Amino acid sequence: MDAQLKQDFLARWNNYFPGEPLPITFEISSDPRNVIKAPSPAGWRCFICDLTRVRNGTALAFSSESVTCNGGKRYCGFVPDMSPEFRFFLSYGIEGRLEGERYKKTPELVDEWQEKFRMVPAAGKYLVFKRWDLLDEDDSPEVVIFFARGETLSGLFTLANYDRADPFGVIMPMGSGCSSIVYYPWHEGQTDDPKAVIGMMDPSARPCVPLDTMTFAVPMKKFSDMVRDMNESFLTTSTWEKVRGKIAMSQQRYR
Repeated sequence: MDAQLKQDFLARWNNYFPGEPLPITFEISSDPRNVIKAPSPAGWRCFICDLTRVRNGTALAFSSESVTCNGGKRYCGFVPDMSPEFRFFLSYGIEGRLEGERYKKTPELVDEWQEKFRMVPAAGKYLVFKRWDLLDEDDSPEVVIFFARGETLSGLFTLANYDRADPFGVIMPMGSGCSSIVYYPWHEGQTDDPKAVIGMMDPSARPCVPLDTMTFAVPMKKFSDMVRDMNESFLTTSTWEKVRGKIAMSQQRYR
């Protein structure tokens, strides 16, 4: 981890987004490097819930055994395939046997959507999650993930588009909560033009995040550019000063 980048972000975040939670990061690693291994839940559990511990300052290394949701296993890159019944589970279910989530109208739409799936290379490895301030020189974070409400999200969104001529520096693809912070931003990080990803629109994951909170996941190579631009961007203007006042109001409301 670049120590200068770490410190630059901490200083600038505190200046322009005072009091807002620090982001968390993840990297794919064959070695958990003395990070606590996330335990295996007794039954089904959305692993987004376990990230509360990471956001509160406990680094965790997730393996396939740490994630009991089949979708979570797949979108985190631990297994390549879904159950044959997944196409019904995501749509209207199977009468008398399987309740459907009804996130897609038909199983055929699920099939077509899943044909585009590309594996994240985490099988047999760990996803090591750390809060930004806990990163050390041995870490190589691949994605930076903010949990943010509307005012802060507006700043991150605008900053992600600051150095672009086109208006598409941020995407918001449909998917599970874990896909929006692991799958999509990791794949964006493999491109020449990585986008940030707004997420946590998945109703199944919403119980695991604070009220009115969304995620904003940024591939590391895009994130470093965002940090570079902070001190010359709109964040230095009186317009942002007004938004900072609203951030303070939001903090008081949700305290």
